Amino acid sequence: MIPAKICGITRLEDALLAIELGASAVGFIFYEKSPRYINVDVAAKICEQFPKNVSRVGVFANPDLQTMLSIVAAVSLTHVQLCGEETPSLSLQSPLPIIKSVRSTSSKGIEALKQFPAAALLVDSWKNGQYGGTGKLSDWNFCRLLRATRLTILAGGISSENVESAILNAQPDAVDLCSSVEKSPGVKDHEKLKAFFETLRSINDDHGRLSNGFLSLS
Repeated sequence: MIPAKICGITRLEDALLAIELGASAVGFIFYEKSPRYINVDVAAKICEQFPKNVSRVGVFANPDLQTMLSIVAAVSLTHVQLCGEETPSLSLQSPLPIIKSVRSTSSKGIEALKQFPAAALLVDSWKNGQYGGTGKLSDWNFCRLLRATRLTILAGGISSENVESAILNAQPDAVDLCSSVEKSPGVKDHEKLKAFFETLRSINDDHGRLSNGFLSLS
């Protein structure tokens, strides 16, 4: 089964169900303007209940270094996801592997992304003035092109209805879900989660490069 991350977690019961169903990673959003923002102390208490093999990803947008480092330590994160206009310098100062959210771009832009210091690139949809995904489909062709040189994670409107087509066309190393498995921002729909992982388990993925789980990255 291709590794999957469930992002925008705000409740323990949602996180534990996602893990039970097969999620390899759980994401917490520490960007205060997000409707899925979670308090650091709440996130830390949730993570205390996780098995050790589950990745704990902190999602940030243009954080200052000290704030990021403080949250990393308080929550015992395993990975940092950057979804703003962060510089390579910030990425290089992270004590954890970086996932950099990227937008579709030209072939020239792909050349620049090859050099960004990150363990993996996450392809997501976007709109001006908003950090993080929009729940709309991202550019699957761009993901496939980017994957030729980098580990890639596909986000953007993925659900039980389209995940098989997404994996076939974009050929990502992992997938990332948020709003498509929600009742409301930050509150997961347990039936949608169950349907998604049931579908995911039925898909024969011949392209995955993360055999040890989502974000088994160096």
